[in-house]
Amino acid sequence: MHVARKRLLENTDAARHGRVQTDGVAAEPLDFDALIGGWRRAFEAARAALEAARYDLPGEVGMRRHRLAEERAATARLLDAFAREHQTKRFLVRLVATSWESKRLLGVPPDAVACVFNVDGVLVPSAAIHAEAWRRTFDEFVSRHIERTGVPLASFSVGVDYPTLVHGRTRVGSVHDFLASRGLTLPDGSPDDPPGTDTVYGLANRKNDALLEVLAEHGAHAFEGARLYLELVRDAAMRCAVVSGSTNTRILCERAHLGTLIDEYVDGNTALAERLRRKPAPDMLLAACRHLDVDPARTVVFETTAGGVDAGRAGGFEVVVAVDRGSAAPALRAHGADLVVADLGTLLERQLASGATTA
Repeated sequence: MHVARKRLLENTDAARHGRVQTDGVAAEPLDFDALIGGWRRAFEAARAALEAARYDLPGEVGMRRHRLAEERAATARLLDAFAREHQTKRFLVRLVATSWESKRLLGVPPDAVACVFNVDGVLVPSAAIHAEAWRRTFDEFVSRHIERTGVPLASFSVGVDYPTLVHGRTRVGSVHDFLASRGLTLPDGSPDDPPGTDTVYGLANRKNDALLEVLAEHGAHAFEGARLYLELVRDAAMRCAVVSGSTNTRILCERAHLGTLIDEYVDGNTALAERLRRKPAPDMLLAACRHLDVDPARTVVFETTAGGVDAGRAGGFEVVVAVDRGSAAPALRAHGADLVVADLGTLLERQLASGATTA
């Protein structure tokens, strides 16, 4: 443990400069959620080992428990200093020191067996990634149109066009709506049209390529607290599925380092293959339960929109949690959300504040 704490100090010092160096090569910035989660798992494994040895080594266990508690406290202090310096959520550091049951920390009912998460707005800020991919796609089309016709055409606005013409729609539907907003039409073409072809499917396929470009250039990250929450779901022996209309959901979650914590994906490909209706219909959420082989009545769903909350209620889910990163809390409650939180980290903080004990 002492060697590991030295490594933590070294990594913390490197993180002050934005990136951690490994053998002279710049690595990704230190993931604070992953750091806390790794230490928590190590301490919980050590605690479980001591518990298993309490009958065989009664004299030794008491002393080692004391030393383990000191290690946890010292590590929590180091992490707290790191969190303070980097202005991140210090409260979550208490997860390193707690020996409370994982399910209790999640704030889910004791009989819950699974969690189903909407990706965008709950786990990953993917809307910005999709918006940038659409901007590239439509701006390329607009440039070609102006060059060919000489007629001015408004470019794609991330702030105006994305929420009104794209968000929550299929790729083909988004292309149709954008073209209609500019008074244009294009032939539908074929699903196999090369990306960038001036057809509806050609633009839709170009958006898919653009999304992969954006991920390759900038990667993706999970919201603060999201990875810790998924790790606790795994520790609580609960099943986990994610739901998204995107056909690139899997790669998005993997780039955000969440892939190993997710059991099932219900995405745009699943929706097409299983002919699932989009929210507020509960089809995709219920499909997630089928893929997990769990009962919705013992599953907690996490959504961000009124339509998502409606889908959770219509699907008969045990608890519907709404994540509100703006000012939609009253509307989300009006649609039937059992709980509204700012993010998953806040939910963990709430549970810790409600009485988690320390080792």
